[in-house]
Amino acid sequence: MTRFDATTESERLALFADAATAHRTRSSDVMTVDVDPDSDLTEGGEIPPWIQLAGTELVMDCTDAELDRLKSVLDEFPEFRIDDLVSPEDAGGTNVVITARSDANRVAGFIERAFGDVYELEPEYRAWVTGV
Repeated sequence: MTRFDATTESERLALFADAATAHRTRSSDVMTVDVDPDSDLTEGGEIPPWIQLAGTELVMDCTDAELDRLKSVLDEFPEFRIDDLVSPEDAGGTNVVITARSDANRVAGFIERAFGDVYELEPEYRAWVTGV
């Protein structure tokens, strides 16, 4: 890979697909996509969202409201399903593990939708692939 960040939807989709392909080709442990922590598009003081791909599993943290929105997004991705929900008592949300048996482009589309629809980021958010 030669680029690691993107700010437009088309650039992010290409970045996420390339990163998913590289992750799978290299058989790496995990691919991580983070939202730029310095972005004014994230709520002040909150940790920006992230999504990880580990083989065929996507992992992300969600608040209760985000989890509801995630379930709606998953309705449009029938090949993706929630496999595990972990909500520690001392945490303010839920760690979600999703099985995503699909090609890199479909995974990229899901990641883009998750950042936009689940986490409600503005269209011009900057995403970084910080691990492949």
